[in-house]
Amino acid sequence: MSQDLFAYQGEQVRRRHAPLADRMRPRSLEEFEGQSGILADGRLLRRAIKADRVGNLILHGPPGVGKTTLARIIATHTRAHFSSLNAVLAGVKDLRQEVDAAHQRLERHGLRSILFIDEVHRFNSAQQDALLPWVENGTVTLIGATTENPYFEVNKALVSRSRLFRLLPLEATDLHHLLERTLNDAERGYGDRSVVVSDEAAAHLVDVANGDARSLLNALELAVESSSAGSDGSVLIDLSIAEESIQQRAVLYDKHGDAHYDTISAFIKSLRGSDADAALFWLARMVEAGENPRFIFRRMLIAAGEDIGLADPQAMVVVEACAAAFERVGLPEGLYPLAQAALYLAGAEKSNSLLGFFDALKTVRAANQQDVPSHLRDANRDGAAFGDGVGYRYPHAYAEHWVEQQYLPTALQGEVFWQPGSLGWEGQRRERMAERRAAQLAAAVELAADQPLLLSSGPDDPGLDRWIQRQIGQGENRLDQLRQRLWEGVHWRRNDRVLLIGVRSLLWAIDPLKAAPDGGVTLLVSDDDAVDRLRAQVDLLDPSQQPQLLQGGLEQLQTLPEGQRFEWIGGRLTSSDLPGRSGAELFDHLSAVSQDGTQLRLMISQADAGPATTLVAAATAITDSEREQLAPLLREEETLVRSQWTRLTPPTDNGPWRIETSHWQEQLLMPGGQALAQRWLENDSFYRKQIDAIDAESLALLRRLLNKQGAHPLRLPMQHRLLRGVVDSRP
Repeated sequence: MSQDLFAYQGEQVRRRHAPLADRMRPRSLEEFEGQSGILADGRLLRRAIKADRVGNLILHGPPGVGKTTLARIIATHTRAHFSSLNAVLAGVKDLRQEVDAAHQRLERHGLRSILFIDEVHRFNSAQQDALLPWVENGTVTLIGATTENPYFEVNKALVSRSRLFRLLPLEATDLHHLLERTLNDAERGYGDRSVVVSDEAAAHLVDVANGDARSLLNALELAVESSSAGSDGSVLIDLSIAEESIQQRAVLYDKHGDAHYDTISAFIKSLRGSDADAALFWLARMVEAGENPRFIFRRMLIAAGEDIGLADPQAMVVVEACAAAFERVGLPEGLYPLAQAALYLAGAEKSNSLLGFFDALKTVRAANQQDVPSHLRDANRDGAAFGDGVGYRYPHAYAEHWVEQQYLPTALQGEVFWQPGSLGWEGQRRERMAERRAAQLAAAVELAADQPLLLSSGPDDPGLDRWIQRQIGQGENRLDQLRQRLWEGVHWRRNDRVLLIGVRSLLWAIDPLKAAPDGGVTLLVSDDDAVDRLRAQVDLLDPSQQPQLLQGGLEQLQTLPEGQRFEWIGGRLTSSDLPGRSGAELFDHLSAVSQDGTQLRLMISQADAGPATTLVAAATAITDSEREQLAPLLREEETLVRSQWTRLTPPTDNGPWRIETSHWQEQLLMPGGQALAQRWLENDSFYRKQIDAIDAESLALLRRLLNKQGAHPLRLPMQHRLLRGVVDSRP
């Protein structure tokens, strides 16, 4: 529709009297400030605008960042008909009129229509639904603008048919450019007047505007229009005028520009250092300087997580509650909750253990193998086909609602990210966490020691490794029960000196470390891999609680200081421990570091059958000829098991030792199948190295029987012997 003379004149008057923010709206992409993330040269949205290929868009972001302005720029670049509605004022009737007009333009002239809806989130569900069919069939191209999150406030169907662009608050440099352009623009800004804005005033306006271009221009307009020109005809905007125009006092500490950062740094470090007096002083200085209390609360929330954390989980709650109270009561009474939050943080116990999250983040970015362990996967989808979820143990079905179980990926088993401090809430749980970690880390190494013929030194298989890790929970915390049986009835003294041999994890050292902190614990470790693993676990303990590590065989006991003796000697040995040593040699070395009254608790665990023997006992479809073919191998296994069992048997004459022995048996369950066959029977497996000779036919038969066994469990017999003793040199 053409304008008459009066309408044109009215439009020109409206433009002259429009607010500065409206007059200074950018008219092209070149004038548009900020949003380089979506509008820089080569970016998708910029290319689409210039090519007039803009599809359905939803622009969302805080006020004053250019959403409406960007839509108007699109209108100047498109050959389509552009119309706009404000959702605050428009209704379904207005939508229908726009859609009908768009339909006619498309049918009669082949002209596309772009409909811009400002504040689109203000449309209710019915109004948004009325728009959906025409957006879907292309009658109109929608450009929506909203200050809310479109995923929550806009119809999901509209969101799914639109490309979302998030506009961010403008950077300080962008606002400075806008301010300079406004002062130099003679047509729409103040270029035709002599307006001088001091550097301090400009910095204050930009800082308080907080990324909002409209807020900046409104404040500038108020400052200029309310100020009188000087004798030279220029309008000077200094800091005091800028403060009045934007209704917020400038934060003034001293003449140095970095005082703001120095003061908040001193405040946070006073909180971290538990100095309540210093915290109040720096807080008062910030308040007096005009610092925004919301900024101070924000920094205290960060300190509650970074410097206090789980030493006092209530710290975060208290600061958040004080911040909410401040919002409700305002200043000056809001200074009470502000000071309360600061004093609570200064007086709270401190811990930075939450920084462990960033260690985990580094591991996530660096680690390659991060597969979810099979037993932790969702069993509802592919459990039947792939065994997902099989083997998961429900913690609530166990004592104390906890069971030793692998939760990290196999490649990361043993990694420690959270190291709880010794104070407050996490300090109360530190000891229990250490015990549970030791129990979990013990799983694989201890089970491998129980069944070296089956589990040691074979080709890697993640599935089997995952099973090994889970076996610690077999029979309701099996290893923990063995630990309790080992130390049952022991009466420790705080200054007892304790020697542990054959340990592969801190599981067996938990009791003496806790009960004899003054005497100290020494660990004799012959396995090189176990040494590295134990060092990693020991580093988690307080220096005063860390045991001494001796790496090597029994001869390492000779490196101890001359005259050092132990009140207790204990540990757990398996058939793979102390190779080439006999029971007599073992007790000779132990006698050298003992004294009258030294007490012994030593558990010896041994597989009671070899792999072939176990498989033949489990297989139900084995023929007589197959059994006969395996007979030589079975006899060799029996000889090997018997020799390993007798090797560490204490001699009949124990010298000064008075020893009582108890025995018991148990059975472990091992799933069969191809993975286990590979573990047992590959050339470099522990089993092949121990058996002198195995012919190809017997090897093939064993592999075939094991594959036939499938996932049905094999029962692995175990025998344990507990030696209780004391040194008594009396005749």
